[in-house]
This record gives sequence, C-alpha cells and structure tokens, in this order.
Amino acid sequence: MDRDTHCRAERELLEAVNRITTFSTRPSDEEENQPQAEISCQGRNEDPEKGDLQDSSASLSPNSSMTTKELQEYWRNEKGQCRQVKLLFEIPSTRIIEHHLSKYVMYKIIILQTGSFDSNKSVIERRYSDFEKLHRNLLEEFSEEMEDVTFPKKTLTGNFTEEIINERKLAFKDYLRLLYSMKYIRRSKKFIDFLTRRELQEAYGCLRGGHYTKALEILLEVIGLQERLTRGNPVAIVPTLCAIAVCHKDLENPASAFEYGEKALSRLHVHTNHRYYIPLLETMITLAYELGKDFLSLQEKLEEWKAKKDPIWVFTLKELAVREYVQ
Repeated sequence: MDRDTHCRAERELLEAVNRITTFSTRPSDEEENQPQAEISCQGRNEDPEKGDLQDSSASLSPNSSMTTKELQEYWRNEKGQCRQVKLLFEIPSTRIIEHHLSKYVMYKIIILQTGSFDSNKSVIERRYSDFEKLHRNLLEEFSEEMEDVTFPKKTLTGNFTEEIINERKLAFKDYLRLLYSMKYIRRSKKFIDFLTRRELQEAYGCLRGGHYTKALEILLEVIGLQERLTRGNPVAIVPTLCAIAVCHKDLENPASAFEYGEKALSRLHVHTNHRYYIPLLETMITLAYELGKDFLSLQEKLEEWKAKKDPIWVFTLKELAVREYVQ
C-alpha cells in the first residue's frame, strides 16, 4: 500500500470512529424509556445527569500519528470500558407480621445491577403502606409522569390470601421497574428515600446509641445501593461515607476510617463549602498522623480554607453524623 492510500485509509477510519462515537453517545428515545436507561463509563465521565458519555475520539485528530491498526485497537478498548448499567427489582418472597392489634405483609425486595457480575445485591423489606406513601408522594411532584402509572388497590377482604399476595408481588415488581424507567423519578429524593431511608435511620440510631458494629454493618449494606441510585450526584453519599469512617474510627480501625474518609473527601474537592468538608479534613489529618501518612497536604488545605473564609464554629465529624436522620 502506497503512502497516499495508507493516509486515506487512516482518515476514513478516523471519520468512522467519530461517526460511531457520536452515534453511541446519543441514546435513542426507546433506550431513554427503558428501566435500564443509564450508561456509565469506567474511569471517564461519571456524571450520568448529563446523559452523555465523553466523546472517546476527543483526543484524536486528523494529524494523529496512530496507525490504522492502533486506531482499531484504541476503539476496541474504548468500547470495552463502557457498559450499560441497569437496576433490576425482584420480589421473591413475603412474610406476614402480626404485632399487637396490627397485621401486615412485608415484601422482600432484591435490587441488583446487571451489565456485570453484581455480588453486592441489596435486600430490603417494605410493606404495602410504604408503597402507598411513595405513590402518594410521587403523585404530588410528578403528576404528569405518573398519569398512566397504576397502583394495586387495597381490598376489603382477602388481603392476606396467597392469591392476593402473589398478585401484589408481581404488581409491585412491575411498579418499581416502571418508576425506575422514568429518569426524573429514579433520580428523585422521594424514590431514593423509599429504597434507603429506613435502613439509614436504623443505622444512625445505632450510631447515636454507641452500637458502632451494628451501625457499620447496616451502613456497608446500604452504601452500595446509594451509589447506584445517585450516580449523577456523588456528593449525596458523603454523609454515609463519613458515618462509616466515624464507626471505623470509634472501633479503633483507623486504616479503614481513613479509606472511607478519602472516598468522601474525593467527592468534596470542588464542594469546599459543604458542611462536611472541614470536619472531614480535621478528622483525616488526625488519622493520617496516627497512620504515619502525609498529613501536611491535608493541613495545607485546611489552612487555605481558613484563610479564605471567616472563622466559624463547626461540628466535629462525629457530631455531624449523629445529627443525621434525627426525627
């Protein structure tokens, strides 16, 4: 192949890469209406709120020195990094609870992520009244989106028969799938609270009572689900990450406390006005000193913040944590 032919082949491949990339970053209307209508890209754009992947050909230009073979390999790697992500909801079982004069059915909900092997499935339980409250709250905020969403109504009799319970299991599964298929609803605080708030309230209650092991157990279970539900808002899980760090610290496990503190701090690097930023920095300085890590860079960030802001009294990280979910 002569040089002109080779250069022409490279230009054609570049144009094809650009066309494919542009097309792949624009989800169709059909994809947007699917339950899994979330696309993520490892190590690249982590903000699905924008709905687009970063253009993987942005670093390429007509003057690229890549050979045709290298360009083909580059594109194969780009496609391998990106995958579709969706959450699936299953309701495999129920149990009837009788407490004093009340009797109700608890529905076991399993939430898992497809697109890759998901070893950290989330398991929660909700009763009919929880679903009913969610539906009522969503109707207030998303009346138009909820216009065609049906909700299983109560019956005067037979609510505890196997037939009715099985019907509701299927109905609630379809209901959650449909809600998740609507972008604004799946990202709404009311939907996320329905799936996580009860467990978080229990965890923070344990933390306030000094039951750090139990609190940590619950928090570690819920953090994965929170991360999946708040992909476009990484700051949303900062309180949970900090609570986990607090539990590890009080359980005298500074290495793990520092690990989760780092995760929280990485989400606040452009949110230095966040109420957790300074208490977290102070805690990280203490932990870094204890672990023999570099604490001077953290100290510099703290001094830099103090130089720009008027000195104000702030809570410690633990004081902030125990105030979360106080009724």
